[in-house]
Amino acid sequence: MRKNHHFSLDDPEAVKRLIRENPWATLVSTTSRGLVASHYPVLLDENREEISVVSHVGRPDEKIHELGRAEAILIIEGPNGYISPGWYDERPAVPTWNFVVAHLYGVPEVLSDRENLDVLARLVDHFEDPMPSPRRMDGTVENAAYAREIVGGTAGFRFTATRFTAKNKMSQNKDVATVVRVLQGLESTGPYRNALLAREMRRVHGLEAR
Repeated sequence: MRKNHHFSLDDPEAVKRLIRENPWATLVSTTSRGLVASHYPVLLDENREEISVVSHVGRPDEKIHELGRAEAILIIEGPNGYISPGWYDERPAVPTWNFVVAHLYGVPEVLSDRENLDVLARLVDHFEDPMPSPRRMDGTVENAAYAREIVGGTAGFRFTATRFTAKNKMSQNKDVATVVRVLQGLESTGPYRNALLAREMRRVHGLEAR
């Protein structure tokens, strides 16, 4: 990903926030059979200082990706969307796309069955917590037994980033008046309404809605 000083995102804590808020990731591996890409929910490992996530794959994905053999890329995408030149002013302009994304580089580590079961429970808890009546993996004897029955069909992994590149393109190269017009476009009822992107832009520009 090409770097641009206007949009570079170099703060590891900002990347961690991106992962917390956007836990659906793309894993790209270089294997003996060529490139392989898959998509998985991920959970930031809050117990580690570095950027590290855990997840699990359905077997035989761990063999298809040849996890643990070579460096892979984990891609995290945040809010993104089309920006119309009609939201700028009367001067000539071209459309663009605003986005926030991080590319994490590292060698995935395949977890033991016991660690995998723990990761599965953590993933379930994380995504069930907002529910009015959360379903826990070990919430009942039957659920716990079922989880242990199917865990063999999955493989857990930890992905710790040894380096990363990230970009947060939110019209930082535009003047405040233009940014405000873009926000009005994103928050309108038009075809490119995008509340999530508008919220991210407001955060970047310090223009949080009151």
